[in-house]
Amino acid sequence: METIQEYFANFGWVQAIDVAGLVLGLIYLWLEFKASIWLWLVSVIMPIVHGYLYWARGLYADFGMEVYYVLAAIYGYAMWRWSRSRGGAGEKAAELPITHFPMRRVLPAALVGLALWGIIYWILITWTDSSVPVCDSFTTALSMVALWALAQKYAEQWLLWLVVDLVCTVLYIYKQIPFTAALYGFYTVMAVLGYRQWLGMMRRQETAI
Repeated sequence: METIQEYFANFGWVQAIDVAGLVLGLIYLWLEFKASIWLWLVSVIMPIVHGYLYWARGLYADFGMEVYYVLAAIYGYAMWRWSRSRGGAGEKAAELPITHFPMRRVLPAALVGLALWGIIYWILITWTDSSVPVCDSFTTALSMVALWALAQKYAEQWLLWLVVDLVCTVLYIYKQIPFTAALYGFYTVMAVLGYRQWLGMMRRQETAI
């Protein structure tokens, strides 16, 4: 594993993209923290940056995930922009409110996540030379579920990201992407704060009704 000194001594495209990803990630996190719809615009730009970085470092599942991120960003924007509030079909169209993750969807989401983990793991060990197929496939599968939960504006999406971010921090340190590792370490802390922020916003929504 190269040292920090060696990392900067060999500073090139990969390292520059690592830094760019850090900046975009911080912007995205701030927008998500504030529940701003503009986070979905950044969600289209970031995959281009991170996709190159992950491919260069042999994180093939993470690279494939970037394609999903673009599609999910379009879906998420549409959900936040045009979905009706969850009060009923007859209500006037309104901004999608923050709500809790419904218990009836926990088991289906867990089963989908496990199935995705298994499928992505098989793809990695069959078709790539990934050196971290278990962790790479796990974070990718859970990220897919978490991003869907974010598009639904469920407060508990932050808890899913908490797990993803913690594992990714360790994984990216191992894969010698220090700026991205630092970003995900920061994400881990902000996932806790973001969850509390969204719970507060949800309570204010309920009070305003």
